[in-house]
Formats: sequence, structure tokens, C-alpha cells
Amino acid sequence: MRMVIACALAILLADARGFAGPSDDVYRLGPDSEPHNGVPQGVVVGPIALPSNVYPNTTRDYWVYVPAQYDSAKPACLMVFFDGHAYVGLKGEYRIPYVFDNLIYRREMPVTIGVFINPGHGPDQKEATDADWGDRTTNRRVEYNALDDKYAKLIIDELLPVLNKQYNISNDPDCRAISGASSGAICAFTVAWHRPDQFRKVISTIGSFTDIMGGHVYPDLIRKAEPKPIRVFLQDGVNDNRGVRRDGTYDPNRDWHAQNIKMVEALTEKKYDMNYTWGIGTHSSKQGGAIMPEMLRWLWRDHPRKDDPKDPSNRTLLVPTDSTKGATPTPAPEQ
Repeated sequence: MRMVIACALAILLADARGFAGPSDDVYRLGPDSEPHNGVPQGVVVGPIALPSNVYPNTTRDYWVYVPAQYDSAKPACLMVFFDGHAYVGLKGEYRIPYVFDNLIYRREMPVTIGVFINPGHGPDQKEATDADWGDRTTNRRVEYNALDDKYAKLIIDELLPVLNKQYNISNDPDCRAISGASSGAICAFTVAWHRPDQFRKVISTIGSFTDIMGGHVYPDLIRKAEPKPIRVFLQDGVNDNRGVRRDGTYDPNRDWHAQNIKMVEALTEKKYDMNYTWGIGTHSSKQGGAIMPEMLRWLWRDHPRKDDPKDPSNRTLLVPTDSTKGATPTPAPEQ
């Protein structure tokens, strides 16, 4: 009975921060998530406020990572992370600026501009942080869990035009990726689902494909629709929220792990370009952070690159050229 109550309380209280337990502690960040001498470091700019007409009377912070190898004369790839504070910080579970630095340097992913965007909040609400992701204090629940194309409009019609004024970003949807954890993960999938003409690569960690705002229907939607040109990597833990209510009854539509399994089954049936891994963790970002470098390698595995045995130019470490130098660094927040 005590175990049932504990599980129920975890489900009622859980947000994307999770309740990391011993099964999460086995996941450790590796060398790809650390800085290394000699590896060119990108620039992180922000936070920058983005108001919205899609969600009136709200604003949200975002940060932009610009690789040291970025050349404004060449279109760069783009990757957007929801709950941006969790990904841009250099002391968190993901530490994406370090990961991008290392993988771009070794040509294991293309030159990619990273954008880390928080959920919106009203004038009387605080910005989301690592201490409070904002499910109860911001517009996060509505923006991230709805299945319509409203948030896609914010990203495509409001954020991208601002970015395109400052950076040379590729228009090729195969050069654009999107990622999130928990409710941010279902949001990432929803943006790509509605707008594969803009984003075709998705990383979902501990994805909330559950009945928060009807997200449990996605497996059925996938089966009924024509396959879309989306590449998806899903991560979850077998100890994620398992749908046990306070009275001990079980709700399969609120079982995070069962719903992730159903997503894989549906995507496999429709022959999507899909990969997944199930760890031993809870509703925590520990495993997702630990394997993020591998997920990124898989996601970008076939990015076009000349392979000529007589030309070694694409077989060397990627360092900045004269045309890519001169940016003034703005440190990422050490969260």
C-alpha cells in the first residue's frame, strides 16, 4: 500500500524535473558533455525575450548557441530545444553547448545553431527555471501539451523570422531538428507532426504522450495518417510515471512508459525512420542527458558530406576559418 501511495503521489506531483531515484543515478554524463582543451567553443547569446501574438500577453526567454565554425556565408542547420533553460545550462543534465562543441569539431553532426526556448508566461508570472519548469506557474502546460498547431505557429511564424534576420539558417527541413523532455517532448513531436515542411528531426526524452491534454491518442493518429517524413528518437525509463492513481486503480492513458511503447509500435508499423531506448530510470533527465550525444549522432547520421578518398578536407577536425572568427562570446548561464 505504501508503494502504491508513493507512486500515486509521484504521478500527481511530477513535472519534467522528475523525482530521480537510485535507478537514475546509474546514468552519468560522458566526455562528450564536457569541455576539452583545443575544442573551439561556440557563443551563447541571451537570454532574449520573445513576445507572442499566438499566445497574447505572454513572453518567454530564449538563448542562441552559435558554433565557432559558423560562417554567415553558408546556411547552418538548426536545432530548437524546449524548456531551454534545462539544455543551455553548463551544469545541468544536458549541457548542449559542450555537446555541440565536441560533435561539430569531430564532424559527427553538422554546423548547427542551437536555440533554447522557455515556455511563455504572463506579466505576473516568473520565467521558468531549473527549480520550477513552470507547469503550475507559466503557460507551459497549455503550450506544450495541446495537439493543435498553435505552438508550431509560435516557432515558425514568430521565432524563426527573428532568427533569420540575424543568422543564415537553412530552409531545408531535413536540416532542422527539435527536441524536448516530458511535455516538451510531445510538443517537439507535435511541431514536426503539423509542420514537417519545417522540421523533420525529433528527439523525445521521457515524452508525455499521455492524457494531459489528449496526447494519449497519438499512436492512433499515427496509424490513421499517411506516414510523414519525420525521423524520431524516443527515450524513456521503465520506472517513469506508471499510471497508478491514489486509490490504487490503474489508468493506462496516464502511464508514461506504456504510452511511449505504443508510440514506438505505431511508428514502426508505419515504417517511420525511428529509434528508441528504454532505460531503468524514472521521470528524470538523467538518461536522456547521458545519451544525448549518441542520439544526436543518430539523428544527423546521414547529413551530406563529401567522401572522396583523394580529398582529405572532410576527414579533418573542423576548426574555425578566418571567415568564422570575430564573435564576442556571451557565457551560457551556469544552471
